[in-house]
Amino acid sequence: MGLSVGIVGLPNVGKSTLFNALLKKQLAYVANFPFATIEPNIGVVPVPDDRLRQLAEVTKKSENMTNLPPEVPATVEFVDIAGLIAGASKGEGLGNKFLSHIRETSAVCHVVRAFTDPDIIKQGVSDPKTDFEVVETELILADFQTLEKQKDPGNTPDKDLIKWWQVVTKLKNELQKGTPAREVGLTEEEEKIAKSLSLLTAKPILVVLNVDESDLKNADSLESKYAEEFKIAKNQIVAICAKTESELSELSEEDQRVYLQDLGIKRSGLERLIQKAFATLGLITFLTAGEKEVRAWTIKSGINAQEAAGVIHTDFIKNFIKADIVDFNDFIENGGWKNCRELGKVRSEGRDYIMKDGEVVEFKIGS
Repeated sequence: MGLSVGIVGLPNVGKSTLFNALLKKQLAYVANFPFATIEPNIGVVPVPDDRLRQLAEVTKKSENMTNLPPEVPATVEFVDIAGLIAGASKGEGLGNKFLSHIRETSAVCHVVRAFTDPDIIKQGVSDPKTDFEVVETELILADFQTLEKQKDPGNTPDKDLIKWWQVVTKLKNELQKGTPAREVGLTEEEEKIAKSLSLLTAKPILVVLNVDESDLKNADSLESKYAEEFKIAKNQIVAICAKTESELSELSEEDQRVYLQDLGIKRSGLERLIQKAFATLGLITFLTAGEKEVRAWTIKSGINAQEAAGVIHTDFIKNFIKADIVDFNDFIENGGWKNCRELGKVRSEGRDYIMKDGEVVEFKIGS
């Protein structure tokens, strides 16, 4: 299961600098994992996961391997969306291209300018809140146009069609008030209908607050402040200095750690962005460990073991027998599969078992 995040923003907010830093992370990823797909406007970057190295070390020892098995992390795909200006919903600038590209992504990442560099002109940019609202307004206007094109079925006996039109009307009324589709209160049935309309503002959002390097040590308080201003949850906003991220991407891992220490922060902005992007869609990972590889697999939170097996291979769904599961800490502390089985730490779960984040799994599949 892939996660695709579209990066949007007004001119001169640091969108390109951020995306280029992500591309450098992609190149490092591809150097280690040559099967990753590259396209000109897409960066496929790994989700930082310290558990994989621990799994690799335990597997090497328990399987008497000469080298560590390859680590295959979950990934996030960042898409550089064509630049936005006010009026995009009416086709201004690259409006139509912008809207078609964003429609294909799973989530939207708004980059807003909060840095003070006087050498970069604030063309079309005023302040973070206003910048965010301009992008939101364009997406709302585009969605309203989509709903305006839907045809009233009139007096029809078709109950499904009546329900569909009720949802269209409800969404249209709320969008007209400036409410994005994701904030409209819908029932589960209505949400299924709304999904078929592919509305831009129904997508989960993240906000990147592009700050000065000197502000990074105050990232937590800045995220709290602007989350309140933008009326979004704090876990949907991340303070990053795109210029710093670009410089970090040129350094070795050791030099990056020293640089971050000097700045008084523990994790790079890109790492925090990737992890928040992953969490925004309600995704979790389960882990597999063997001689061939140790790997993080992406699944939706709340899915069962049989559905999770299908992420590895679709045939695993119909041929599913059971899932052998070990808690991650037990797997590490007891030295791998063999010891965990001998100590009774392995649970055998059926198809309806709800998967949890970070579990180490081995699926038993029939022929």
